[in-house]
Amino acid sequence: MRARAPASSANLGPGFDTLALALDCYVSVDVEPAVMLAVHSEGEGAGLFDDASHLAARVVADVLGHDRFSVAVRSQIPVARGLGSSAALAAAAAAAAGADDPFAVAANYDGHPENAAASVFGGFVTATSVDGLPVWAPLPLSDDLVFVALVPERNLATPEARGVLPESVSRADAVFNLGRMGLLVAGLGDPSVLVPAATGDRIHEAARTALFPEAPALLRALVSSGARAACWSGAGPTLLGLAGADDAEAVRAGGEAAFQAQGVPGRVMVLRADRRGIVYGDEAKVAL
Repeated sequence: MRARAPASSANLGPGFDTLALALDCYVSVDVEPAVMLAVHSEGEGAGLFDDASHLAARVVADVLGHDRFSVAVRSQIPVARGLGSSAALAAAAAAAAGADDPFAVAANYDGHPENAAASVFGGFVTATSVDGLPVWAPLPLSDDLVFVALVPERNLATPEARGVLPESVSRADAVFNLGRMGLLVAGLGDPSVLVPAATGDRIHEAARTALFPEAPALLRALVSSGARAACWSGAGPTLLGLAGADDAEAVRAGGEAAFQAQGVPGRVMVLRADRRGIVYGDEAKVAL
């Protein structure tokens, strides 16, 4: 069976570990019966772990209860860049293996229910764990928005990015984030009220800037080029500009210019929201 799942951008500024958005950049997984385990990967992350340690192989073996299968992975999602590659891969692998609840499987393996929910169900979501189980809900998302991703040519693994975060935050900072998150949820549903302040954050972005010191200048460049707001994507280092469709080209060009001005190698991707989440069969094929 073949299944495909989209990338995701989590946090989106103030929604630390609670908000995520599915994006039209994909990974597909094909699972077939075989005499012994075989793993093949193409595209992003190709050949890194083409053995039993591959995340897709571990997920499929867990779902099936054995390792007599072949698994093929084709991915467009940059690895270790803050675009939910692990959650998307776990979701697609669970679905391709025939899991009854790919969301629960992906959330368990990735550890981030918000990324897993976006990859499984698509759209703009909120998710968390309740009594040890992942729970999600959809949120309104306008069709008039595009998402300009600045993807640096540098890795930033989530454990490293999480390791620089403070153990606690002040009440003032918690209230700051809650207020900005309200603005963000409203603005993603209705871009006419989306303002740069909506992606303000005092929980994670400032601490992570030590790992990517060019980030503040790049975020400012996205907004000055026409983005309604800008933020880190997940744990980074990818940065995301939230823009109206008519402004996408200007924001893309501004992002490329900012990369050059800051001396940061990278690529700019103009993405739309994915509304479908996991799909199966022939339409799940991913072009590389």
